[in-house]
Amino acid sequence: MTTLGDLIEIDASTVLVLGQELDVEHGQPDVGNALVHRTGDTLVLVDTGVTDAFRAALRGAADRVGPWSRALVLTTHGHPDHIGNNDLADELGVPVEHFVPARDLDQMRDPVGYWVRAFERIPGPAQGPPPARAAEGLISIFRPLRPFGATTRTYEELPLERIRIGSLRFTGWTFADGAVRVLRSQGHCAGHVVVHLRDCGVLHLSDEGNGACGAMADADQLKIQTVLGQAARLFEEGQAALLTDGHTFTVRRGAEAVSFLDGLLEQATALQEAALGLTGESGRARPGAFTAGYARSATELGVGGANPNAMFTAMMAVNQLRELGLRPESGGADDAPWSRPPLRNPAPPDG
Repeated sequence: MTTLGDLIEIDASTVLVLGQELDVEHGQPDVGNALVHRTGDTLVLVDTGVTDAFRAALRGAADRVGPWSRALVLTTHGHPDHIGNNDLADELGVPVEHFVPARDLDQMRDPVGYWVRAFERIPGPAQGPPPARAAEGLISIFRPLRPFGATTRTYEELPLERIRIGSLRFTGWTFADGAVRVLRSQGHCAGHVVVHLRDCGVLHLSDEGNGACGAMADADQLKIQTVLGQAARLFEEGQAALLTDGHTFTVRRGAEAVSFLDGLLEQATALQEAALGLTGESGRARPGAFTAGYARSATELGVGGANPNAMFTAMMAVNQLRELGLRPESGGADDAPWSRPPLRNPAPPDG
């Protein structure tokens, strides 16, 4: 059993600070895990979670890996469980740089609006409170929520670099003379990045490994699956030794990491096969019935991820319908059927 702020020591210069699961009913926000690492005289914080208790744990971890005389704060993506304490960068008392993904700025500025758009996509039978009320209620439990500090910039203000790790090529940005590599992934949400710490061999997926199917409106299933495959390759080639992420309260090593990543890919293909079966030969489905069947399939396949609940499963189901090429036949009814658009335009009427 883990507690918010518990530490997993990776080496003398690196710790994983553990977050917690979401419990909306009791007003408990989920908190993404954070990495605290020192390379040379530079402190590196990868995500800052949320809550005052987690902020205190980050400070303790930073003292533990010291000494350092400069700091680098890296935000993997803009969801509130990863950015609430970003202004901690201003309190470290040393020269500091803080970077966030440009494509996530809108949701960081207006998290309620972002989640309204997410909840509006849930099919009627699976939808709970009105989207605006649900979004406001969800965001209200993430306190403090301070995503920006005085030094915040976007990664995209820096020249994009070509980064080679083993046989793989990435684009992104390097820091601390190449000891810290930020790799563009953009699967879990529009701006997502993955962080590779060269000296300790940690590959931090953050939320790219958060379940077999991305739930968010700006998730990209192909990018999620691609980065999972790339991550497995890095371990197979010995370019990464330890796998961490935003919501699994453990560190996976070597072959265990490869097995975990392969398992996510197997679940992704099995989920899509199950979803295809739910649309039948007609390639047509009502979102309510499809979501119920999809939830059963996810349970049978042991699909996990952070904070599994009916709301997120329904969001995943909508993304899966789109992955299969289905689109709503009508924007009117909440549970209007989805089907594949015709391949040919109807013939024009005789003139």
